[in-house]
Amino acid sequence: MKLGIIGLPNVGKSTLFNAITGAGAASANYPFCTIDPNVGIVQVPDSRLDRLAEMYDPELYTPATVEFVDIAGLVRGASKGEGLGNKFLSHIRDVDAVVHVLRCFENDDIIHVDGGVDPVRDLETINLELIFSDIEMIERRITKTEKLLKGDKTLAGELALLNRVKATLEEGITARTMDFTEEELTILSDVALLTMKPVIYVANVSEDEAGGVSPDNVFFAKVKEAAEAEGAEVIPVCAGIEAEIAELDAEEKAMFLEEMGINESGLDRLIKASYAILGYISYLTAGPKEVRAWTIVRGTKAPQAAGKIHSDFERGFIRAEIVAFDDLMACGSMTAAKEKGLVRSEGKEYVIADGDVVLFRFNV
Repeated sequence: MKLGIIGLPNVGKSTLFNAITGAGAASANYPFCTIDPNVGIVQVPDSRLDRLAEMYDPELYTPATVEFVDIAGLVRGASKGEGLGNKFLSHIRDVDAVVHVLRCFENDDIIHVDGGVDPVRDLETINLELIFSDIEMIERRITKTEKLLKGDKTLAGELALLNRVKATLEEGITARTMDFTEEELTILSDVALLTMKPVIYVANVSEDEAGGVSPDNVFFAKVKEAAEAEGAEVIPVCAGIEAEIAELDAEEKAMFLEEMGINESGLDRLIKASYAILGYISYLTAGPKEVRAWTIVRGTKAPQAAGKIHSDFERGFIRAEIVAFDDLMACGSMTAAKEKGLVRSEGKEYVIADGDVVLFRFNV
């Protein structure tokens, strides 16, 4: 999973990136501090994997990972090449989902590129630049499809779809708010529209609100209203506090979060939200050699899930031996789970569930 962290300059996106990845990306109080995208790989926190490691004491512990990309700050006119616009837009095309950071606190010591704090204006600025870029992309595709249509009348439906998307974009509405059939989504996947990407809005709040956003924070309230209008989620995070947490070990981190009245870190909440909007789940494999989490799309059948480990597993799939994580923990061992009949043998049509502990049988 690859997430792109975007936002206007100086809204806290690089600070957040540094905090959640520990990658030490540059973060300074001037526009375009981030020029080339910084990349950090983060382990996905999963208490289930920790408990399996306690059970098996494996040689290897391999959690799922998320790749975060800190992309250069965007400014008004980026779609026409202003600032680092074209570079920014090319980098964002490569990510699975977008984490859009919006500043929701006042601080006279931190410069705002547009002169003052207004997260909804910032949201609209970036959305419009992405929309302008998408209009250009879709117009190119329409021109190409119109030429091909002369020799292939079956493309009439595709052309109608492209024109429908273009009309929506020209109204200033993102493509992800539209309804599409599976066939239409397949067509649009080749167009690489920026506004088709799922988005999570991160409201960067002050340290005073790290444990909970005040009802009086009008910035956050407006962001939440705008996000709800397009069916997106808003996660309040204090990038400064996250930076402090990042420097602590696991025990100190737990104590710090408890003292601050924070149930879980911003990273944990961000990853959970990302899995949800992309429809991802994890299944687990466990044994003395390795315990490991594997990320798949919800609805994946057993053979295709096996293929995540190795193509031979999918090609020669025989069956999957499966026990639910909670059942395994309740029994205390795989042997005990088998004795109680909780380990099932599933075939090619079985749909893997989140938290399934799986052993694949195959023959090639």
